[in-house]
Amino acid sequence: MLYGLGVTIGAGIYVLIGEAVGRSGIYAPSAFLLSAVVMAFTAGSFAELSGRVPQAAGEAVYVDAAFGWPWLTRLVGLAVLVDAIIAAAAISLGSAGYLGEILPAPEPVLVTGIVLAMAAIACWGIGESIFIAGVMTVIEVLGLLAIIFFGILHDPASIARVPEVLPPLSDAAAMSGILSASLIAFFAFIGFDDVVNLVEETKDPRKIMPWAIGITLVIVTVLYFLVAFVAVQAIPMGELAASSAPVSLMFERLVGISPLAITLIAIMATMNGVVIILIMAARVTYGLARKGRIPSILGEVSRKTRTPVNATVLVAVAVLVLALLAPLDRLAETTSQIILTVFAMVNLALLRLKIGAVPPPQDVFVVPVVVPALGFLCCLGLLFGATLG
Repeated sequence: MLYGLGVTIGAGIYVLIGEAVGRSGIYAPSAFLLSAVVMAFTAGSFAELSGRVPQAAGEAVYVDAAFGWPWLTRLVGLAVLVDAIIAAAAISLGSAGYLGEILPAPEPVLVTGIVLAMAAIACWGIGESIFIAGVMTVIEVLGLLAIIFFGILHDPASIARVPEVLPPLSDAAAMSGILSASLIAFFAFIGFDDVVNLVEETKDPRKIMPWAIGITLVIVTVLYFLVAFVAVQAIPMGELAASSAPVSLMFERLVGISPLAITLIAIMATMNGVVIILIMAARVTYGLARKGRIPSILGEVSRKTRTPVNATVLVAVAVLVLALLAPLDRLAETTSQIILTVFAMVNLALLRLKIGAVPPPQDVFVVPVVVPALGFLCCLGLLFGATLG
């Protein structure tokens, strides 16, 4: 659960809340709710598939189990890998934005330092990496809780205005803005699915994985909605959208003191997102190599650290190159588009297993067939709706 919260929260809200507000204005909280609904059905599919096929490189092996087509397995696995690299590059840029608030240096220098440091942690060892990520996760959640607490304390009457952030479906302009912001908001939810890539390093995964996925999604949804609500109620939206460190801006305005503390928390949150995505992407690479879909050298595990060092180094280099070449908003939007496509395939994989009457192993968490069906349709709907919006 801490792993899922760490990669999810670090991957979005600290970096992209301003961008979401800029696209949908006062309805930004609704954009996060829409993304949460899409995620909920897909989360159910992941929870069952993690028990049916308890292997690393989750999305790829799920599709492989359902269809058995090597080309499709390779395509999905590479899509997940590319998506992870793009996401880590986006978060690295966001982290550099916060780090630049206290350490004046050119952005390329900051980004390079962040990626190399997080890659070293990812290579260190899974136990050590997850311990560090867990500590950072607790701190970053406390940072968001502080924003929510002081935001409501600043204006207790704002609670009565919650219905104002839920637009009428007949308001075409509002719905267009929400759909436009939905890809950005969706990016902030990416992460719960990464939990399944630790299935081979988890004790009793058939019992643990569904709980970890479900709890992660619920906590993240509540936090995101409340943070977005406080943001649109307390801070001028244009100012928030233009800030490279939006959470620090919120903290400074709401608490009235130096934003140094929350800036440090934001740095930890975003760096946490980078290291956890590097861990996940390296294990996807490792899983594909072990299945013979990519060069076998990437499936080697270090005898000293017991981690896939070759895969981690390759992923880190790709992240660094991309972070130095592409803008943040484009990286985030592209990540969402790729992962929505992958999620659609994962839902379709579970749907095929269920329709084909492939029985799950004993004691596996099982969802009704309507869950992957709705998950598939929701992913496609958000993908094309956001494009049209």
